[in-house]
Amino acid sequence: MKTIIRALTAAAVLGTAGGALAQNAGSGCPALPADSGLTWEYKAAASTQFCRALRADGSEAFGLYIAKDSAFKPGRANRAEEVRIDGRAVYWYRSELAGKPDVQARETLVELPDGRVAYMWIHAKSQDELGESIARSASLRFSDARVAGN
Repeated sequence: MKTIIRALTAAAVLGTAGGALAQNAGSGCPALPADSGLTWEYKAAASTQFCRALRADGSEAFGLYIAKDSAFKPGRANRAEEVRIDGRAVYWYRSELAGKPDVQARETLVELPDGRVAYMWIHAKSQDELGESIARSASLRFSDARVAGN
């Protein structure tokens, strides 16, 4: 839960750093498949990129930030789904949102070739929405995008 609070704080800081633009690959966010139905909301501050994958109705499918480091430290006991994201084997970890026991929350880290990490999260209203978001996040391509570096 502390990790989510830190991520939301980082998002708030980034939110004051510049305007949001719905963008596709090339914005500093990883590449999305053309048929995903998602667009990126992108913000950057200093050496950190903040990306939210938005559905057509404006709701968030998942989000991520890319930075040199992340406060999230995965706990083996919270492992849930195992997936491949951009060819890398990763686990999604169960998480909780204070005051929202019905929300299916997951978080993970993806180590990037340049030494940075992508901290990713999902907040889903249902098991179906969670599965959809995990599948879409698994189709991300960090290597195909020009993910902005330091």
